Amino acid sequence: MKRDGIIQLAATAVMVIALACAGVLAVSLNASIGRNRLVYTEIAEKGDPPEVALGIAMGAFRGIFVNYLWMRANDLKEDGKYWEAIELSKAITRLQPRFPRVWVFHAWNMAYNISVKTQTPEERWNWVQAGIRLIRDEAIPANPSDLILHKELAWLYLHKVQAYADDSNLYYKRKVAEEFTIVIGEPPRGDSLMLDRQAAMKAYTDWFRVIVDAPATIDEVLSADPTSTELLQKLAAIVGQEPYIAILRRYEIAKAVERSGRKEFFLKQMGTKSVAFQALVIDPKYARVWNLFVPHMRKRVLTDDYHYEPVRMLRVMQKYGPLDWRHPASHAVYWSSRGVELSLPRFTEANKDNFDFINVDRMTIQAIQELQRSGEIYFNFLEQSIIRNSTYMAIPNPHYTEIYGDIMDEIIARSWADTDKRAYSFYAAGYENFLKDQIRFFYRRGQRDEAERLYTRLRKLPQANMNDPSRAWDLSKPLDELVQNELVDRQTSPDVARGEIVGSLQRAFSTGLIGGNTEVFRQEREYAKRQHRFFFEEQFRINAINPELIRMAQIDPDFHVFEGQVFAALASNVGFDEAELMYLRAPDDLRVYAYDLLQDTYRKAVTDNAAQGERPFDVIFPEPNGLEAHRAAMERKRQAEQARQIQNETK
Repeated sequence: MKRDGIIQLAATAVMVIALACAGVLAVSLNASIGRNRLVYTEIAEKGDPPEVALGIAMGAFRGIFVNYLWMRANDLKEDGKYWEAIELSKAITRLQPRFPRVWVFHAWNMAYNISVKTQTPEERWNWVQAGIRLIRDEAIPANPSDLILHKELAWLYLHKVQAYADDSNLYYKRKVAEEFTIVIGEPPRGDSLMLDRQAAMKAYTDWFRVIVDAPATIDEVLSADPTSTELLQKLAAIVGQEPYIAILRRYEIAKAVERSGRKEFFLKQMGTKSVAFQALVIDPKYARVWNLFVPHMRKRVLTDDYHYEPVRMLRVMQKYGPLDWRHPASHAVYWSSRGVELSLPRFTEANKDNFDFINVDRMTIQAIQELQRSGEIYFNFLEQSIIRNSTYMAIPNPHYTEIYGDIMDEIIARSWADTDKRAYSFYAAGYENFLKDQIRFFYRRGQRDEAERLYTRLRKLPQANMNDPSRAWDLSKPLDELVQNELVDRQTSPDVARGEIVGSLQRAFSTGLIGGNTEVFRQEREYAKRQHRFFFEEQFRINAINPELIRMAQIDPDFHVFEGQVFAALASNVGFDEAELMYLRAPDDLRVYAYDLLQDTYRKAVTDNAAQGERPFDVIFPEPNGLEAHRAAMERKRQAEQARQIQNETK
């Protein structure tokens, strides 16, 4: 056989083998494509940018065209043409819907790069929210079990919204609190029973289970009560065909106005349509229908508009604690844990490099830590809705102290970096630091027994790292010495400062006022004042060139204002009898901060009881001297803060 014939025969054999291999591989590739939905968009839909149709038409050259769109979108962003950049981003994500990093890039671009170039907190929030919605409402539905997308969404909530790196972070927190008060409703109010973690978890899960068990369709609501059709007809006559989210907003405002001690003041701020809606909400004839219709609306908004799963939300609450959905870190817990749960069934030894469980689990842990540091929220939805810029205060929540330890073994089992064969575990190191913070916090609150219990756990920690030769010596010291040593290096940390100040004030008001110990009241107030002054002096000294210092504090730079806010928060979070003792034994300069909140909490119930011969509200909680001057001063402070924030944003 000639040389050319041999070459042709060999080439034919190679071609046959290659075709056979291609046929075998095509089956598995097609199965993978179907399983992971790795397909391009082939049909342009109504409302798509024109680039989508053009990209589809280019066929095999689509990749080159998409690369051009990426470069064009970046140029538009650099030129400040944000809306045009977003339109191109929509085209890119439509052409590459199954590539998670495409979505992540554009969400990050909106929430981080574009937002900081805008001029007001409102504009910034619109862009941050656009990034959140892009991943939550479009990317995850298109890639429902992708771990990267869940991690990035959790990060947006935890870092961009909850952390304090962004100048407008407090505005973001208020907007999340307002938004999820509308969507889910006010969480259970605190009382003396809520001081127990299990009682708090039961109260929160029982509250949320109403949404889980709500009618899934409007037909179920209509069939459950004969007056439901009449209510919906009257509702349509007042508000027309408003979406559920708009009706829920009106409903929450109406309920808040009704229970407020300043009802007449707020009614004067409302329009005729809102007043008519208010009358419909409080009409006893429709009470049962509202109790069916409102949970139904919440369920549909969560599922259809926000792409949350109420059943999963309840399960997350049962596992991680009494999550307050007004807090951004609660959403970080939900999305990071959801990503892990949906990704685990797809995890194998062959594809393990594609799953970054370590960083996603760390996101969950960081969110739990943040909930402990600031998970107890005091936020006036009514003021935020009607007069804007409401007080927002987030203080440590001890209900999350146990969660980290409860889930540590579970997350260590998923981590290649934290096996029992390694001398050092990142999770164990983090947990040790967390326990030290909790020991210090409970010690400052006067709960020495709890601090000692946690100190014993720290000493006997099974997962403890052995790389620190001084650990045993450091932990052999008495509790008082440990707490003092911990403060030496960490007093300028915003979280430590907040914990020290809040803990000492809570002890001043509980042991000092409720317990009747005037010396503790005096000493703890003085300690809190010294810590507050030290923190701000150190921050100003260290960050003298930083004009945005206050954003780091997460506490009001005016100690008396912050002290009053903590007093008001605690007064509304203890039982009625304890609130009365606190209020009556406090000086007027503290009472003025709590009076309106106590009105909103108790006046209606006390007034109803007064008709049965009980004491009237103004006897139990007498109006303090200087109340009107205090209200005027706080309003001026709010307006000044808002103006300063806008001025800083426009520089």
